Amino acid sequence: MIWRSVICFSLLLPAVRGATVSGTVEITNSREAAVRKHNYTGVILWLGPIGQPAPALPPAKRVQMLQRDKRFTPHVIAITQGSTVDFPNFDPIFHNAFSNFSGQPFDVGLYPPGKNRSVTFRTSGIVRVFCNIHPTMSAIIAVVDSPWFVVTPASGKFAIEGVPPGEYQLHIFHERAVPENLQALERRISVPANGLTLPLISISETGFIPAPHLNKYGQDYPPVTEGDKYPGAPK
Repeated sequence: MIWRSVICFSLLLPAVRGATVSGTVEITNSREAAVRKHNYTGVILWLGPIGQPAPALPPAKRVQMLQRDKRFTPHVIAITQGSTVDFPNFDPIFHNAFSNFSGQPFDVGLYPPGKNRSVTFRTSGIVRVFCNIHPTMSAIIAVVDSPWFVVTPASGKFAIEGVPPGEYQLHIFHERAVPENLQALERRISVPANGLTLPLISISETGFIPAPHLNKYGQDYPPVTEGDKYPGAPK
């Protein structure tokens, strides 16, 4: 009877959900037409505890980054260490997703329409993803060692939920911001039990110079001929 009473009492206790850290991001000085129309999607924010034990990560997840219309969709994702990303090919052509610098290098090889390749990411960092066949295809995978992270929607508004009260370092990544600008925006924050609303975070793209990337062999991309054929393409 005592055991049952303890169980009933515990069920009545409120769940400890943690606080919410919220705010808004804006992107300035951009050459991108969508950004100039106030589309602030794709900024990654995450919290690292200060003076606390490393947090337990949530169970690893499996997410998709589609290849469709010669694009990776979504263009930016954030995952915790140990999670797996599927790269299904929904195009009527071959693809070869790869990353050969920063984050975790990988190469899933060339594969045909309707097939899938997967990568499990065990190292934290920013992974820049490309296709070895199509030089215009690119994407970002942020692998974080924290359960408290978010990718901004077009509005730029964000909310990181379930944060225990305490001291944290706020980390920010945006693919078209130079590292110095992002580092200047990082800050130490104190999260109270009733949550925290941050002041506007303004990310400038000043100084960013887009540059073509090389293929997985470290060479320039060969020209693509009519019919999307390329050197080494299956007959």
